[in-house]
Amino acid sequence: MLSARRKNKGNDRHQTPIQLKKALIFGITGQDGSYLAELLLEKGYEVHGVIRKASAFNTQRIDHIYEQLHLHYGDVTDAMSVMDVILEVNPDELYNLSAQSQVLVSFVLPCYTSQVDAIGCLNILETLRKYSPHTKFYQASSSEMFGKVLETPQKETTPFNPVSPYAVAKVFAHQMVKNYREAYGLYAVSGILFNHESPRRGETFVTRKITKGLVDIYYGKLDFLTLGNLNSKRDWGHSKDYVNAMWLMLQNDKPKDYVVSSGVTISVREFLLKCFDYFSIRLEWQNDGINEIAIDEISLRKRVQTSHRYYRPNEVDLLLGDSSLIRNELGWQPTYDIDMLIDDMIKTEIQSR
Repeated sequence: MLSARRKNKGNDRHQTPIQLKKALIFGITGQDGSYLAELLLEKGYEVHGVIRKASAFNTQRIDHIYEQLHLHYGDVTDAMSVMDVILEVNPDELYNLSAQSQVLVSFVLPCYTSQVDAIGCLNILETLRKYSPHTKFYQASSSEMFGKVLETPQKETTPFNPVSPYAVAKVFAHQMVKNYREAYGLYAVSGILFNHESPRRGETFVTRKITKGLVDIYYGKLDFLTLGNLNSKRDWGHSKDYVNAMWLMLQNDKPKDYVVSSGVTISVREFLLKCFDYFSIRLEWQNDGINEIAIDEISLRKRVQTSHRYYRPNEVDLLLGDSSLIRNELGWQPTYDIDMLIDDMIKTEIQSR
């Protein structure tokens, strides 16, 4: 384990130490983990995070707050390391944001995805049950669990119908959280989060691929984007809003699962067009399906093409969340709409050049 860093509190032996609330984040180096760490630090928490040992630095998203964090080596697939870090930290709150979260990759690596996304959650739950039952636990569930949706919009009571190894693993974890809550009395909850993006989103996810790629096109570093299914519809929000929902769920009087969503759905194509509009680029579409391309009306250069490489074996066509329950009961409200999200992603991308 990494040694926890602590600030110098002074040498006054008579000073009563302030007992800070302690939070432990699995997946702290990811998009959501970094924003959640910032939020908890702002609220006065002592923030601990678990990182995997790698030969290259993987802390870019938390470098700006690195010295304020207490970091530990571990991995959710290693039950012993999970137990060790929980026993060492003894957290008041634990957030499991770790995942193999690429849906397309989950078809290629179903066993690994299941180990991380399903068994990883179970490893945490078992440790909490045996050694830290007072710890409040948040599990990151996913709207992908609804799969081929059985009703629209999707809410807490909508049946799951997963169509990918990723979604199946997330359903396992979600149901395990419910089981441990009901069987053992743990304060364990799942947030069914719909798509949430930010400038910190991984570059292989479609929203970041579009915003980064478009800035590359603008600066002459890329000729065109290659994408998959442009007609899939998603309910998109900003990660900053969604990590606030996670925190609110652990401040609730009773443990309860909630859907977290913007309540607005648009297609990948519409997201793409909004991004091109940012640069006042108009597109002309040609062909259909996996052979579709888009041409810049002014320069006549190809700017978008679709490829079967980025199509999933099973496609989720439409996701639209009903988050009225968390809005009414916990007072959660998103502060970003889709246009503000795109503006933040593109501006940050430009500023990074």
